[in-house]
Amino acid sequence: MSPSGAEFIRQIKSQIAQVDPGEVHEALSHNGNGGGPIALIDVRENEEVARGLIPGAKHVPRGHLESRIEGAVPDHDQHVILYCASGNRSALAAKTLDELGYTNVESMTGGYTLWKDRGYKVEVPKVMTPEQRERYSRHMLVPEIGAEGQQKMLDAKVLLLGAGGLGSPTALYLAAAGIGTIGIVDDDVVDLSNLQRQVIHTTDRIGVAKVDSAEQSMSAINPDVKVVKYETRLDASNIVEIIEGYDVIVDGVDNFPTRYLLNDATVRLKIPVVSASILGFDGQLSVFKPYDGPCYRCLYPVPPPAELAPSCGANGVLGVLPGTMGLLQATEVIKLITGAGEPLIGRLLLYEALGATFTELKVRRDPECAICSREPDEISDDEIGVFPDYEAFCAAAG
Repeated sequence: MSPSGAEFIRQIKSQIAQVDPGEVHEALSHNGNGGGPIALIDVRENEEVARGLIPGAKHVPRGHLESRIEGAVPDHDQHVILYCASGNRSALAAKTLDELGYTNVESMTGGYTLWKDRGYKVEVPKVMTPEQRERYSRHMLVPEIGAEGQQKMLDAKVLLLGAGGLGSPTALYLAAAGIGTIGIVDDDVVDLSNLQRQVIHTTDRIGVAKVDSAEQSMSAINPDVKVVKYETRLDASNIVEIIEGYDVIVDGVDNFPTRYLLNDATVRLKIPVVSASILGFDGQLSVFKPYDGPCYRCLYPVPPPAELAPSCGANGVLGVLPGTMGLLQATEVIKLITGAGEPLIGRLLLYEALGATFTELKVRRDPECAICSREPDEISDDEIGVFPDYEAFCAAAG
C-alpha cells in the first residue's frame, strides 16, 4: 500500500537535515565569516517570491531545480539551505539535491511563513511587468541570469564611449538585453563612410548627430531603455562629471589620449571598463576592473609609436570586425552586471579574423604602475578630477 501524501513528506523529512529559522538567521548574519559561505535557495514559485523573500536568497523554482541548481550553486560541497512557504517543498528539494550529489544540504523548517512570523527581515523584490517578462523570457530561462539577473540589468547604468563601429553593436544588444540606462558619448555626425560598419546608423540619417541616430535605433528595439546623450568630446574638464554614477563603461574610443584619460579617471572612481580595439582584421578585448586586476596603464605604460598603432581611418578595418568585438564587449558587460561567468579581468583576448583564431594572454597588475599602484583611500577627493596633459604625454611617447 502506497503512503499518503502527508506520510510521504514525513518520510522524506526523516531522511534529510533540517534547520530552524533562528539558526538560519544567525548563520546568515555571519555568512562567509568562518564555516564558508551559505547558498540560500528559495524554491517557491514566481508569484510567491514576488510578494517577498529572504534577503540574499537566490530563486530556483522547485519545478526547475534539477535544470537550474548548477547555475546557482556550482559547488556540490557548498552549504545549501533551502526554503519554501512551509517546509514541505524544500524538504523534497533537499532530497533531490542529495540525489544529485550535493553533500551539505538543509531544509528550513516552517519555511518563509515561520521566518516572517518571527519578525526576521524580508524584502519585496521589484516585479517586472507582463510585457517585460515576455520580452526577456529567454533570459529568464538561463540559470546564470534568471529573473534576478534580468532585474540587475534593468537597474544597471552603462556608458558607451563612442557610437561608431564598436559602439553600434554594443548599444543595440545592450538595449535589446534590457540595460535600464545607457549613456552615449559622441560629438560626431553620421557620414556615408561610417555605414560599412556602424550598423546602428542608416543612410537616411547622414548628417544627423550620432547620439540622436543611436537613440532612434535603440528605442525602436526597446522603448523601455533610457538613453542619456552626451554630444560632446570627452576631456579632462568633463570626464568625472560624465562617468560618475555609471556601473560599467564600454570603451570604443579611437585615440590614446582619451584612453589614458579614461583609465586614470575610472581607476580613481573604481568603475570597471570593457575595452576593445580594432584594426584591419585584428581585434583585442579586455576588462579593466580597478584593484581586481590590472589597469590599462599596466598593459600599456606608454603609448606605442604612431607607426605601430595606425588609425582605422589611415589603414582601414574589415566592416564586420567591430561587430564581432562589439558583441564580445556587450557579453562582458552583462557578465559584470549579473555576476555570471568569468569576465576578462587580467586577460587580454586577441582575435585574428583571417585565420579565425583567438589567443589569450595573461596580464598582471604592475606594482610600479603610475596609477593603480596606489590604493583608493590614498587618492584624495582633490586629486580625482585633476589630470595631466594626455595629448602631450602621447605625443612625447610617439
